[in-house]
Amino acid sequence: MAGENTSVKNFYKDRSIFITGATGFMGKVLVEKLLRSCPEIKNIYLLMRPKRGQNVQERLQKLLNEPLFETLRRDSPGELTKMIPVAGDITQPQLGISIEDKTLLIQSVSIVFHLAATINFNEALKLSVTVNTLATKRLVQLFKDMHHNVEAFIHVSTAYCNCDQKNVAEEIYSVRPEPDLMIALTEGMDDKILEECTPILIGSRPNTYTFTKALAERMLQQERGSLPVAIVRPSIVTSSYREPVAGWTDNYNGPTGLVLAAGKGVFRTMLCHEEKVADLVPVDIVINLMICAAWRIATQPTDSIPIYNCCTGSQNPITWKQFIDLSILKYCRLHPMDNVLWYPDVRCHRSSKINTLCVKLQHNIPAYILDTLARLKGSRPRMVSHQTKLSKAAKGFEYFTTNQWSFWDNNVQQLCKQLSPEDRNTFMFNVRQIDWPSYLEHYILGIRQFILRESPDTLPAARSRMKKLYWIHKTMQLMGLIIMLCVFLTLLYFILRTCGLIV
Repeated sequence: MAGENTSVKNFYKDRSIFITGATGFMGKVLVEKLLRSCPEIKNIYLLMRPKRGQNVQERLQKLLNEPLFETLRRDSPGELTKMIPVAGDITQPQLGISIEDKTLLIQSVSIVFHLAATINFNEALKLSVTVNTLATKRLVQLFKDMHHNVEAFIHVSTAYCNCDQKNVAEEIYSVRPEPDLMIALTEGMDDKILEECTPILIGSRPNTYTFTKALAERMLQQERGSLPVAIVRPSIVTSSYREPVAGWTDNYNGPTGLVLAAGKGVFRTMLCHEEKVADLVPVDIVINLMICAAWRIATQPTDSIPIYNCCTGSQNPITWKQFIDLSILKYCRLHPMDNVLWYPDVRCHRSSKINTLCVKLQHNIPAYILDTLARLKGSRPRMVSHQTKLSKAAKGFEYFTTNQWSFWDNNVQQLCKQLSPEDRNTFMFNVRQIDWPSYLEHYILGIRQFILRESPDTLPAARSRMKKLYWIHKTMQLMGLIIMLCVFLTLLYFILRTCGLIV
């Protein structure tokens, strides 16, 4: 076992790592960071399942070809050979791992990072419990067999697993029903009955995701035995701050899908309390904290489970108004996407009734008009379908844009102080260093480059189109004001005439 004076980089020397969820958004960044910043790592075993006709080796090759790994492919291609796929499935007993691979892992692995999860807010409770809770239990049971080798077991949770608390400390909270009972219920109850009982079972939590993540934490507390476990709880994870490239992202999760739609001009109203804190955290900051948390639990063992609330709201807050003003009203206009339909402009409403009315007027009616025009032209109508998906995503996100939490992060601050200056720079997770305007500019550019795959060469044409849309937008606003003024004057005329004040 390494001593507490060992640097983070040297701690990973000659150690083998096992990662679940390595093909997900956070998992990819973790793998890339470990290989780039800890080049003397021995091997990284990735739990993967065959998917869409591809075996695990083919899926690994596809992963390696992604833009995220460009720096490694160019500068250190040999590091990529350290990635070894292990066929398995977290929804299966023993994680679907063969006896041969299990033996290999028991003999080799020193550090475990468990990131695999379903993050779908609307996931059926049975599947959410299976993936987020039962799979964690199975993973713990697997590595209990090799506890003499495992020096760190890092479980990725979410800061919102305790969203029924307004002040969230770095501790594990009780949850009802208990994990084993909840697992038994999902395994023995009819799916339809379970679906009907879901609102009762999850209680005051807004979705099955936060509920099953809370179950997983409680289960770890009960089942870990002597495993050296630490839990990292990120808030809303967004694109990278600086590594391996600023603004990298590959999914529509969190606010990203809504920002993209707003940038295209098709998302214009949302239920949101503008003064509430938008607790966003860049993905590379979360990954750096995870890597350091493993170093800490391995070099300074403890009988308890250290919890790390990886959030920005306490140290470097940004409100939803600031987020929208910068990301949509400034940078989506400054760096517009290709083929924008309408000038980007989003308004927040505190009243659900007013927002519902605005959704009908600004989202639904235009979508039906555009689909009707598409049918007349012989094209495929898509806008109503897109708006249905957007409405579902916005609805799931409303809980987080209309509430606010205080996430205590004493353990995160203490861990940062324990690092050497070199490690603090290499594995930076100090959220006070985030410059929000610069970060959000790269966030928009990242959406454009990595999700929409739009070339920077198209920016001049996109900006020219944006100028035209601006003047069209202003003209429509002016026409609207004129119409409202005419209606007002007409009503005023009839009122005055009725009262006999004018002839």
